[in-house]
Amino acid sequence: MLVNLTDVFINEGQVQELAVPYEADTFAGRFDTFLIREKGPVALRLSNIGQSKVLVQGKARFTFLLACDRCLRDVDYTFDLSFDMEVVSPDYTGERTDDASSSVMEGYHLNVDELINDELLLEWPTKILCREDCKGICKICGRNLNDGECGCDDFVPDPRLAVIKDLFNANKEV
Repeated sequence: MLVNLTDVFINEGQVQELAVPYEADTFAGRFDTFLIREKGPVALRLSNIGQSKVLVQGKARFTFLLACDRCLRDVDYTFDLSFDMEVVSPDYTGERTDDASSSVMEGYHLNVDELINDELLLEWPTKILCREDCKGICKICGRNLNDGECGCDDFVPDPRLAVIKDLFNANKEV
């Protein structure tokens, strides 16, 4: 959704508070597209902080349906986003310090969906677990080890001793 910032850009000291809907039902992340289970409106506070400059402060809460990285069970993962960003109008003549703000501005309009997508990418966890002590799945049979042991032989010999094992197998007399 696009939010017109013209009034805030031209009126020094003006503050606007808005609740803007996030329109997408899915989020395209780095590796996949994820379903958004719950989403609230994006609460924005737009403050004029100088000639053609606006401070955008916002909060949003999203719950995604994701897969656990160890056992592949579905997990509800909640993001509580909070952000501050300075944006400038297209006719701003001063020195620009933040190139990230240019990606969310379209003329005098703030692209809220693009802003939220950028914030989600920054907050995305490196590992998603259903619980801290998730045991994952068996490498042999594929059973979820959180439900109980499967009984598979998961002994992995030390590869440094593989040469000695080969000697014993080649020479039964030793």
